Amino acid sequence: MKHLIPLACCLLALPAFAGTDAGALVVVLDPGHGGKFPHDGARGRHGLVEKNISLAVAQKTKALLELAGATVVLTRENDEDVSLAERDRIANEAGADLFLSIHCNSMELGEDRKVTQGVETYFLSPDPTDAEARMLAELENGGPDAVPLPRSASAVEGILNDLALGQARNDSAVLARLVQNHVIRGTWATSRGVRQAPFLVLSGTRMPSALVEIGFISHPQESRQLGREKYQARIAQALSEAVRDFAGKVLERRLFAKATTTPALAAPVPAEPSAPAPAPAEPAAAAVVEAPPVNTAAVVASPGGTR
Repeated sequence: MKHLIPLACCLLALPAFAGTDAGALVVVLDPGHGGKFPHDGARGRHGLVEKNISLAVAQKTKALLELAGATVVLTRENDEDVSLAERDRIANEAGADLFLSIHCNSMELGEDRKVTQGVETYFLSPDPTDAEARMLAELENGGPDAVPLPRSASAVEGILNDLALGQARNDSAVLARLVQNHVIRGTWATSRGVRQAPFLVLSGTRMPSALVEIGFISHPQESRQLGREKYQARIAQALSEAVRDFAGKVLERRLFAKATTTPALAAPVPAEPSAPAPAPAEPAAAAVVEAPPVNTAAVVASPGGTR
C-alpha cells in the first residue's frame, strides 16, 4: 500500500497519464447556464453575466488540467443552453472520474447585494444545509416548480441505488471540501463553507460531483474581481489544484483495487513420467508376448484457472 500512494500522486505528471486508456483521469467541467434569458444566469454590474464568467473559468481550468495530462470534457464550449439532463448524460457517457459544475452566486435584495460575498461549494443531498441552500438549489434547478429529485420506487430499489452510488456520494463530500479549501487559499475570498443541497445537475451523475459558487456577481467589489481575467485565472488554478489533489485519491483506490484483484499465476503442474517404451518384437518363431497394460495414472487433467 505504501508503494501505491506516491505512485498515484505522481501519475498526473507522467506522459502516459494523457489519453483515454484505463489509467487516464477524465474530468467533466460544467460551465453553469448558457443561452438566452432566462437561462443565462445571474447578472451583475457593468453587463456581467454568470454564463460568461463560468465559461471563462471552465476553459482556463480545462487548459491547466490538460497540461497536467488529464482528459477534460466541457458540457458546453460556447454560449448555448444545455439542459441539466444533457449535462449529466455528457458526464456519464464520458466515463468521468469527477464532475465539477461552476457557477456565480447572487442576492436579490438591494441591501443583501451590498454585503453578501464569498465562495461556497455544494455536494448532493436531498436535505439542504439550511433555507438559503434550499433556495439556491431551487433557483439553479429552474425554480420551485422544477422536477424534484427522483425518489426510489421501492425500499429495495433504494437500497440497491445506495449501494451502487454510496462511494461516489461519499467522495463528492471530499471533492467539495478540497475545492472549497483550494479556492479560498488561492483567492483569499470569504469562505461560506461546504454545504449540501438537492441540485438536479448533481443528481444524475454516477461519479463524485460538486458544484462551486465562485463568488457573488451581485456584490459590488466581488463582481469586479469576477470580471477580471487575472482573478479568473487564480480561480482556475485553484480548481485545477483541487482536481489534481482529488485525483491522487481516485488513482490510489484504482491502483489498489487492481493490485488486489489480479489473480496470482498458478504454478505449472509437473508432467507425469512417460510410460516405458514397449520391448522390441520377438522373432517370429518365439511365443507371442502380450502388450503391457495402459498406465492410466499417466493421464493428468489440466487444472482450471481463475479470471
